[in-house]
Amino acid sequence: MKLLEENLNRKISLLLKDNRIMEGTLTGFDEYMNMVMDDVEEVGAETTRKLGSVIIRGSNIVRIVPL
Repeated sequence: MKLLEENLNRKISLLLKDNRIMEGTLTGFDEYMNMVMDDVEEVGAETTRKLGSVIIRGSNIVRIVPL
């Protein structure tokens, strides 16, 4: 939780269980590590897809990396 508090309103990268990578600005989270992110991009090997604002369920997150 400390990592999330320190990176609130900063860019982070998430690796999800299905091997997708999401990069964006962390704007909120709760005690279950559910996250709200803005300006999100799904980063792939060859393409990047802009998603805008998303809510990501904490149980789907494998890794959190501050950018």
